[in-house]
Amino acid sequence: MGAITSAELNFLVFRYLQESGFVHAAFTLGYEAGIHKGVIDGNVVPPGALITIVQKGLQYIELEANTDENDEEVEKDFALLEPLEIITKDVEELQQIVKKRKRERLQIDRDKDKGKEKECIEEYEQRLADERERERHDREKGQEREKDRIERDRVQEKEKEREKQHIDRIDKFKNEEDSLASGGPTPMDVSTTPHEIFSADVTVLEGHSSEVFACAWSPAGSILASGSGDSTARIWTIPDGPCGSTQPSPASVHVLKHFKGRTNEKSKDVTTLDWNGEGTQLATGSYDGQARIWSRDGELKQTLFKHKGPIFSLKWNRKGDFLLSGSVDKTAIVWDTKTWECKQQFEFHSAPTLDVDWRNNSSFATCSTDNMIYVCKIGDPRPVKTFSGHQSEVNAIKWDPTGSLLASCSDDWTAKIWSLKQDKCVYDFKEHTKQEIYTIRWSPTGPGTNNPNQQLLLASASFDSSIKLWEVEQGHLLYSLAGHRQPVYSVSFSPNGEYLASGSLDQSLHIWSVKEGKILKTFRGSGGIFEVCWNKEGSKIAACFSNNTVCVMDFRM
Repeated sequence: MGAITSAELNFLVFRYLQESGFVHAAFTLGYEAGIHKGVIDGNVVPPGALITIVQKGLQYIELEANTDENDEEVEKDFALLEPLEIITKDVEELQQIVKKRKRERLQIDRDKDKGKEKECIEEYEQRLADERERERHDREKGQEREKDRIERDRVQEKEKEREKQHIDRIDKFKNEEDSLASGGPTPMDVSTTPHEIFSADVTVLEGHSSEVFACAWSPAGSILASGSGDSTARIWTIPDGPCGSTQPSPASVHVLKHFKGRTNEKSKDVTTLDWNGEGTQLATGSYDGQARIWSRDGELKQTLFKHKGPIFSLKWNRKGDFLLSGSVDKTAIVWDTKTWECKQQFEFHSAPTLDVDWRNNSSFATCSTDNMIYVCKIGDPRPVKTFSGHQSEVNAIKWDPTGSLLASCSDDWTAKIWSLKQDKCVYDFKEHTKQEIYTIRWSPTGPGTNNPNQQLLLASASFDSSIKLWEVEQGHLLYSLAGHRQPVYSVSFSPNGEYLASGSLDQSLHIWSVKEGKILKTFRGSGGIFEVCWNKEGSKIAACFSNNTVCVMDFRM
């Protein structure tokens, strides 16, 4: 191999200075080195030649450092050294550095393989790597939820076998039912024998290509919305007549795409949705931090940009003049639905906002992974009330029908009821067994509702597989409903308050008698259930599943 001469090196440096704009330095070097007297033809020297030669030299040294007498071949991607290391260390030292970093990289690759199921949440958390240390807890929470979601595949296989065993035991359970159905607030046993809802009596809505996380009936007409991890929401028109006879034709489905072109981005997962009171507009929240407003015909009307993280909760107020959103960016925003401008952004939490709920048309509550609950009012720069008492993340909050009591549930295994009249909680329910409580719902009963003669109840659903029904006048546990075998993600009262639907990762939807505390009907699907909801008339129930489907069934007693 020929060695480079000093004249050639001087010319390369001269050209580098010229190309870099150092005109005076280039002139001085050219004059003192006698570049103009040389025989080098500048036309054959390509631009950036000095940089190219230096880079190739560094690559050669690194290639040499990556190769030893035991290596049969060099890895294609051997960039394990920094340029400064290559310049300042000899080959033997560099070989030791390379060996050490190869071991480190191998360990990192193994760790990555173990954590592939957490991919979706980690993608977002990497983008927030410069956030403060206290946001780490939110990432861990999201990873645990993702684990539960992914585990559904394992659950499916186990539950198929359990279903067979359940069918074999049905005759035996019929004889035990009378003895288990004694009145009073005694926990229900899984052996209660309900009437099965068969697949032939269920309309299965297919079209989503990923898990369906949310569903909601329109207040007007037989229209159902669903939101999925496939970056779409869908608006289905459910035909009149019994379910199970026909699936809606393609023309009765509107696909609400949250991406442009063919891209199916995970960052566009539809995480939450809500109809306005008239059923004319649907709001959807997405993992990309944008809220979108759609007509009931699936036309995109507005896209709301201001949040800097996924939106986990989205609610219209009763009047319909404001929309409220809560985000991982720690804030809540009230949007003016006349102009679709941000009316006010509330920045009180120190960690991601998980849920929001209107108290009336101008005030609302927010909860967060920072364990705090704030009651806010449009126009006020500070919270009008602060509730601190939970010892871990607050997953959900709900005002009772009159807006006088606020219920909350947390990873600290408790549900609490709060009043604006006092700082400490009114009731602290601790009967769930060492598992986080995922959601809560008030019954549509009591003063100020369409069912004023029935007592007001609160339902709490937990990862301990149980549902608790509480009466809130005295704060007593009314029933412990133990019909599920896996975490319960959703509960929903019927419009008349007499029935409660529940959905679980055990792939079962149960319909309970609120009065008797027992299962009346059961539908067993083929995937974990993320949400259940009743239509306005209380005649149909919808459930969204981890197997990419939405199921609709009739309810008659």
